Amino acid sequence: TVFYEKAKRGHLRIRRRKQNRKRMKKIVQGLMMVGGIMTLAGAAFYITGWFLSPYIYIIGAGLFAIAQINTPYQGTNKIIKRLRLQQILGALMLIMSGIFMFTTRGNEWIACLCIAAVLELYTSFRIPQEEAKEQ
Repeated sequence: TVFYEKAKRGHLRIRRRKQNRKRMKKIVQGLMMVGGIMTLAGAAFYITGWFLSPYIYIIGAGLFAIAQINTPYQGTNKIIKRLRLQQILGALMLIMSGIFMFTTRGNEWIACLCIAAVLELYTSFRIPQEEAKEQ
């Protein structure tokens, strides 16, 4: 019966871990959605000259970056690992473009935003392709 109790506790731990992973996945998806909407809204309102728009943008970009950093790749495929690094670089460039909103008066933030958008778009198509090849 001692063995049975240990096995039961181990099974409960595994079950809790799976439940925690599901919760974290939902939280990360929510962060990414909210961050993306805030980033888009902040960039759109910046054009109007609203003084709070850079704050909205940088908070949204931060949430988006946190969500992408917290979705690690567990496999061994080097191509997907490289693409994940590019994706994280794109998320960090989103934050950097928000910093440019505060520090520069020109359109440098738009150039940085465009580079980040290209990286994010490229990796969002390539990662699923590579994952499909892997299976």
